[in-house]
Amino acid sequence: MSIDDEKNIEARFATTKVLVVDDEHYMRKVVRALLMSIGIRTVYEAPDGVAGLEAIRTLGPDIVILDWEMPGLDGPGFTRMVRSPETFPFPDVPIIMLTGHGERARVVQALEIGVNEFLLKPVSSKAMRDRIVSVLLRPRPMVKSGNYYGPVPRKATSVKAEADRAITQLFVVNT
Repeated sequence: MSIDDEKNIEARFATTKVLVVDDEHYMRKVVRALLMSIGIRTVYEAPDGVAGLEAIRTLGPDIVILDWEMPGLDGPGFTRMVRSPETFPFPDVPIIMLTGHGERARVVQALEIGVNEFLLKPVSSKAMRDRIVSVLLRPRPMVKSGNYYGPVPRKATSVKAEADRAITQLFVVNT
């Protein structure tokens, strides 16, 4: 990446608004610190899915970082509600699922419901930065196909590779 590319990324990050939706206070603080360390200056937090939906409506974030497992409205339910252009005002907001659940079925499900990117906890600043660059600077177009509304799906081999990376990361982190 060139110096100009890096400067463009830094400038874009400085104006990017990120909403972190996670029921664990400590995890929200960790993600906030991680985002600040890579140059994101505006970070909002929501302690659950319902508060996250309201925060999108009122704050208009550029990206949502979402936990999978939360009481009440969980990550998949939240994503389905956001990805409802008939009823939700900001269905195109990029969603990065950040979760401790890296099973292949969950990775595939996240992509099938319209999540833009998938990250496993604990996450590195490089992985977070790469996913944010992806959704901000190389966004996939949004499409409606049957019941699906979300980013243009990756090819099946890409989804399999992403699931394999998530599983490998989980294995490496936990050994």
